[in-house]
Amino acid sequence: MSHPIIAWKLREAARCVHSGGLIAYPTEAVFGLGCDPLNGSAMERLLALKQRPVDKGVILIAADFNQLRPFIEPLAEPLMKQILASWPGPNTWLLPAADHLPYWLTGIHPTLAVRVTAHPLAAALCRACDSPLVSTSANRSGQQPARSALQVRLRLGNRVERILNGPLGNSRAPSTIRDGASGRVIRG
Repeated sequence: MSHPIIAWKLREAARCVHSGGLIAYPTEAVFGLGCDPLNGSAMERLLALKQRPVDKGVILIAADFNQLRPFIEPLAEPLMKQILASWPGPNTWLLPAADHLPYWLTGIHPTLAVRVTAHPLAAALCRACDSPLVSTSANRSGQQPARSALQVRLRLGNRVERILNGPLGNSRAPSTIRDGASGRVIRG
């Protein structure tokens, strides 16, 4: 990620996130649609664009577990050891949400969906933003997820301020979602 053009694009994308913009970026399987998870107006725009109800909650991706710590309450050590061993990778875990989190992140759930991404560009974007990012598929609810920057632009138009173009990862399906406390698969 040290290429000067990539570094410039990451800085531009981070500026967009910090100013409340919506961005699209490649992940392990599909293009993600994201924003600053603590910016209420950005989240409101993201959910309206996706036509997604706020009560569902969203996934946060991060470059490493330290970026997620302020957002969750860790489970017992044996459970956390298993979760941490699955990262980075296409494994999303539902962990107890920190008390102070805004409703738009968790919805009606006591947990928050989190993942340490294995996608190099998505991880670099989280590092450039110095925070986790909301990561929901770049499409309207019920439509097929975008698998290219062009599909993002065609489906979501100019309401996405910045598209970070790059190849998808090798996963053919969205990340597996598991309950951290039980290990039960929620989405396979």
